[in-house]
Amino acid sequence: MHSRTRSRLSGLAAATLALTLALVAGPGSAPRAAAATAAAEAQAPAPFVTLDQVKAGWAKAEEEMLPPRVHVKGIYLTSYSATNPGTFQELLSLVERTELNAMVVNIKDDWGNVTFNFDHPIAKGAGAIHADFEDLQAWTKLLRAKEIYSIARIVTFKDANVPKLRPEMAVASTRGGIWRDYNSVSWLNPYNRQAWDYVVDIAKGAALAGFNEIQFDYVRFPTDGEMSTLSYPGKDDRRREQVIGDFLAYARKELRPYGVWVSADAFGLITSLSDDLGIGHHLEEISASVDYLSPMVYPSHYIPGNLGLANPNAMPYETIYRSMMDAKGRWEKAGLTGKVAMRPWLQDFSWGHPYGPAEVRAQIQATYDAGYHEWILWNAANVYTEAALEPGGKH
Repeated sequence: MHSRTRSRLSGLAAATLALTLALVAGPGSAPRAAAATAAAEAQAPAPFVTLDQVKAGWAKAEEEMLPPRVHVKGIYLTSYSATNPGTFQELLSLVERTELNAMVVNIKDDWGNVTFNFDHPIAKGAGAIHADFEDLQAWTKLLRAKEIYSIARIVTFKDANVPKLRPEMAVASTRGGIWRDYNSVSWLNPYNRQAWDYVVDIAKGAALAGFNEIQFDYVRFPTDGEMSTLSYPGKDDRRREQVIGDFLAYARKELRPYGVWVSADAFGLITSLSDDLGIGHHLEEISASVDYLSPMVYPSHYIPGNLGLANPNAMPYETIYRSMMDAKGRWEKAGLTGKVAMRPWLQDFSWGHPYGPAEVRAQIQATYDAGYHEWILWNAANVYTEAALEPGGKH
């Protein structure tokens, strides 16, 4: 076991023990010299530690080990942008000049490439190591010194590398062999526990490198391929949304001793539709299994009529506000308010409608007006609209 994990685990045990001892220490331990007090207190029943109290002790100890909660205002970086000196310096300067305070960076990217030196037999055997980060720990240390919150983005089940080495971990085709989407990319099988453990092992590596949070993206069933030929070896009776919820709950449990928060990305329509969108994305199911939920509520990804809007892409404020309010109402009804935090992905790119400072800021304001405090901007090229952001220190 790594020393950092060992120290955190021992700290957790010590905190729980101390809390439990505090709970069981009662009036009967008063000095015998205080005879009158002892006699009176002897009439009271001895205190009893309930299972709920012990669980509360563990929860309190876990919370103390996790990073401080931050109202994240973040941007997305590819591993190239994070490690190219010129590009990274530009983005770092943007954060320092504005209200931004967080960076999300690829640690396992959309192709399944692991972007740091990760000593893992499957990753190495599959040729998945593409270490743009020569020293990932030094990178997170730099962000920590500048008080920038760090989030490791891990593309979960979409993976073009591992199935070549371990086809038994992959989604299969009814025609034989490995199923691939229209981009010829294979997917790990959400029912396969070896696939779960591989992804969680990468997350543990990122946690040990110093990240504050692990963010699971593509944590869903595949789309964009010949769906009629999909086959899931080991499939059981669970619904798709249960499988995704179970994976996220497992990942959070495994990562707790490493002192990181856990978040999940989801399709934007998850906030408004009651089914699983055919991919295992169900608002209540996912929300119950993570610390933060990040629906991708990009207005360009909604079609006319969605959310009752004639043209969601041309109505950024209304699109975000209605999406967030739909989620808020469902969380309240499900008793999830206060148990999970909302942090939407917002659009900082043009697709079908021009987006500039006004459109980007409108989405941020809609998030605030819906009662939420956090957001992340997405631009695949990592070029962000500074004029949409408040100056540094304002928040």
